[in-house]
Amino acid sequence: MRDETTDTTVDGSALTAALAGLGDAPRLLVALDFDGTLAPFADDPGHVGALPGSWAAVLTLQRAKDTEVVLVSGRPLDSLAAVTQAPADMALVGSHGVEWRVDGHAEDALTEDEQQRVARVGAALDAVGERFPGVVIEHKPAGHGVHTRRVSAEVAAEVDAAASAAAHEADADVLERGGKDILEFAVRHVTKGDAIARLRDLRGSDAVFFAGDDVTDEDAFRVLGDGDVGVKVGEGDTLAGFRVADPAALTDVLKQLARLRAVR
Repeated sequence: MRDETTDTTVDGSALTAALAGLGDAPRLLVALDFDGTLAPFADDPGHVGALPGSWAAVLTLQRAKDTEVVLVSGRPLDSLAAVTQAPADMALVGSHGVEWRVDGHAEDALTEDEQQRVARVGAALDAVGERFPGVVIEHKPAGHGVHTRRVSAEVAAEVDAAASAAAHEADADVLERGGKDILEFAVRHVTKGDAIARLRDLRGSDAVFFAGDDVTDEDAFRVLGDGDVGVKVGEGDTLAGFRVADPAALTDVLKQLARLRAVR
């Protein structure tokens, strides 16, 4: 497990060597964030799609022997399924690990108390959203997201401060986490790292490949160990061992991995 930010490398030969190790893994888990990783960002989150080359590689990996693909996203599960149109046998984890579409996993429904907490926080955030045109409040099963992509940086800072104060006043135990042009609040304290650790155990995976771009993906990089490969997409401090510039650059990485696993 990694517990400190490390220098990442964009050295293609080093990454190629790391991928070769994954090619030999008896059982490989390929976990991928979606927005900003497989797909470029868009102002309307309902109108985004994975880059064709990346998605073709993902489908090749999904069909490869002893290889499982799972999309692990902050999106609600229904939104993730709709925007990806992922095959029914592809595992999906939404809401940062709260919602699961994974065979063999029993998902715990929100308790009545959790549902009430979600409603209280949502009402408080809606009131904040009404004060700031262009801000979008996204309601999720276990929490809410405050989207500020359509407003200036100055307004976004004001919105984030107001949303944080309102959410914590509504629920002192709410989990707050920041991301790219979004501030999220959840009533269940789980992370993408928790999800990947659970998936590794559930599937008996010998190695994990994970790629992500956002602050919330650092929880996933943190649980990776020796023999695993983490790829940060874009700029920012990271625990990942490798970095690529953008989703288009990740396409080449996924194609390399798909070729290695397809010939097993």
